[in-house]
Amino acid sequence: MADAAFVGEWLSIVVSHHTALHFYLREQIKASVKRSVLARLVGVPSEIVTNESSLTPALQELLDSVPESDSPVSTNTFRYDGGDTELEGFFAAPAKSEEKRPGVLVLHDWFGLVDHVKVRAQMLARLGYVALAGDVYGADTRPASNDEAAGLAGKYYGDVDLFRARVLANLETLRAHPRVDPSRIAVMGYCFGGSGALEAARAGADVKGVVAFHGGLGTSKPAEPGSVTASVLVLTGAEDPVVPSQAVDTFEDELRNAGVADWQVVNYSGAMHAFAVPDTNFPEMGAQFQETANRRSWQAMEDFFEEIFA
Repeated sequence: MADAAFVGEWLSIVVSHHTALHFYLREQIKASVKRSVLARLVGVPSEIVTNESSLTPALQELLDSVPESDSPVSTNTFRYDGGDTELEGFFAAPAKSEEKRPGVLVLHDWFGLVDHVKVRAQMLARLGYVALAGDVYGADTRPASNDEAAGLAGKYYGDVDLFRARVLANLETLRAHPRVDPSRIAVMGYCFGGSGALEAARAGADVKGVVAFHGGLGTSKPAEPGSVTASVLVLTGAEDPVVPSQAVDTFEDELRNAGVADWQVVNYSGAMHAFAVPDTNFPEMGAQFQETANRRSWQAMEDFFEEIFA
């Protein structure tokens, strides 16, 4: 278990700056639950009910920012082994192609598998990747309040070994998919999920690269020399109170001390926490969607994937 002082400090920072953001995310949870109930009532798979018409206008606009190709995207929600519990993820892939493609694991923020991360998986599929919007918490664990989300996040921040184990379980599920080229895999995530992507790298995961979008950079188990073999891309906001400049400096020192060969940290001017989460507009809380940072960070990710998967 991590040092209690570290966990307490981390949670106090995160909780103090996320209350308004979580009001929006809670509404996403409610919408997701309604779709799940509807799926059970009408007796069809939940992925059929989870369609684009259910998205908020901002999420629909986000999805549409990646044009559809000639091959439609197929999606499905399914359960799989997470080691000590069952997990439930959301797969998205080009429907018509049977060739093996690079795989991308997309990790959720601390409210779990909400629509935003599913949209990101579909965007990746439109780019030609096989994407898994993974599940850290467990198939039957979906926080419905700020307190529940904070408690769950604290559990994993406080037990880094468990956090890493859950991320790696998702990773191996993606790697085993018949449409995925197991030699070309990346992990990315938002907020809590960005932290998870970095923990995968610290754990020595056999992946080409990891990407963190406004993710927490701190850890109680810094990378050991030679442990990180993946390329690392951190996309953060210069005005993010959850990831202040001191945290960035400490993280960069960690990478240098561990001898990480290929890493980048990109700071977006004026960008606050959750700059890539549509509908977030709470600057007084330090959280606000910023179109420029969102667009540039996604492009940076695309360029990064193109390079590491070449």
